[in-house]
Amino acid sequence: MPRILIAGLFHETHTFLDGLTSLEDFQIRRGEEMLACRGDASPLGGVLEFAAANHWHVMPSVDYRAQPSATVTDEVIQQFWEELKPFIRKDHFDAIYLVLHGAMTSQTILDVEGEILQRIRAITQVPIFGVFDLHANFSAKMAALTDCLVGYRENPHTDAREAAVDAARLLQRYFTTGKRPHMQLRQPGLIWPPTGTGTVNDPMKSLEALARQLEAEDESLWAMNIVAGFSFADTPDTGVSLLACTTAQAEAQLDQLEKKAHELHPLGLVTDPPADEVLVKLSPLPHGLTVLVEPSDNIGGGAPGDGTGLLRALLRHRIENAAICLADAEAVRALEAGERHIHLGGKGSRLDQGPVELDVELIALNDGRFELEDKNSHLASMCGDTFDMGRCAVVKHAGLTILITSVKTPPFDLGQWHSQGIEIEKMSVVAVKAAVAHRRAYDKIAARMLWVDTPGPCSSNLASLPYKHAKLIR
Repeated sequence: MPRILIAGLFHETHTFLDGLTSLEDFQIRRGEEMLACRGDASPLGGVLEFAAANHWHVMPSVDYRAQPSATVTDEVIQQFWEELKPFIRKDHFDAIYLVLHGAMTSQTILDVEGEILQRIRAITQVPIFGVFDLHANFSAKMAALTDCLVGYRENPHTDAREAAVDAARLLQRYFTTGKRPHMQLRQPGLIWPPTGTGTVNDPMKSLEALARQLEAEDESLWAMNIVAGFSFADTPDTGVSLLACTTAQAEAQLDQLEKKAHELHPLGLVTDPPADEVLVKLSPLPHGLTVLVEPSDNIGGGAPGDGTGLLRALLRHRIENAAICLADAEAVRALEAGERHIHLGGKGSRLDQGPVELDVELIALNDGRFELEDKNSHLASMCGDTFDMGRCAVVKHAGLTILITSVKTPPFDLGQWHSQGIEIEKMSVVAVKAAVAHRRAYDKIAARMLWVDTPGPCSSNLASLPYKHAKLIR
């Protein structure tokens, strides 16, 4: 019975955001608490289920998770390590399995995952397998210090749990065959905004297809990862990576992929038209649901989710039968206190114009915990089966329905609306603060989907970002 130490460290860090992400922002599971995730929709849930089915002796240690947000405090990294270190020092295990994101930075550590792996390797040389996010900024240190990490292959991340199970299968392959793989990394020096990294379109579609072909042609190639990178983290490793897990050499395959990435590079450089330009063309409103996508306030990319750019545009153009969601705990508290003239949004980013003053009609005040309708969604990969939006308010103003949450909520599951009594399918327009990951939920109900540019920290226009550490911007 193989003994597997399992740990998790998951945060996508947006280094251009104001403020810091502290311990209070993390959901922390310790020891036996981690086992409660077995069978749920998260990557950890998938690994634990596989472990049970294959009679692994699981040694749960610690699991830290937080929503995408600003730079993480060093205190978080130190506490995580101080909790993990005693488990590593026991050295009564045959392998380590890690559930990672891969784009985490702290106040003084630009490559958090690489730093943690270096500390682990100073204590033990057992195999390290695991899973990571497609939007990792993968470092040479991460590749050199691990045996086999498997990245998500789909964006939206509908396969996060599946990727975690695939990595567990490869660890089982190691136990069965005795062959120990290694990682080979290639960084082509390309940076794409999140809007350019969907896997139903190029460049990612063709790169993923070629990677699967290469895997099928060579049994020594255990996994080939196409890593899109996270462009809102300013590090020396920011950008696209090509990563092979192999028992031989994968230089030729990496050459093919690098050549293809450069050929398709312009297709990843997506920009969006101004919101006013898009809304002018929606008059009169066409039949069916129009989904307006606001990448600059992409919650899944770390933005605060309270940007007022698209809200202001909807009000300017007097769009009827429309809905939008903003995160603003202060506004929810004001409504609970009886106020109906509120200052909504515009509190989370210096790039925003500031709060919008509105007289509103209160429709409902509710708790915000809901069960995900889609257990394979991007949101499920982050939180499992349920999500808690905190106290919520539903208000109306001039034909606009506004869902106000206390906790920013990535718009990756329609249960967000349905749990608050909003039949989003019957709307003419809905605004979502996302880039790509929302599509699994909204493609099935949208008559059309239009991306718009507004002021915000996750703009697809990367030239507007003040990079200091990234090696190459094209």
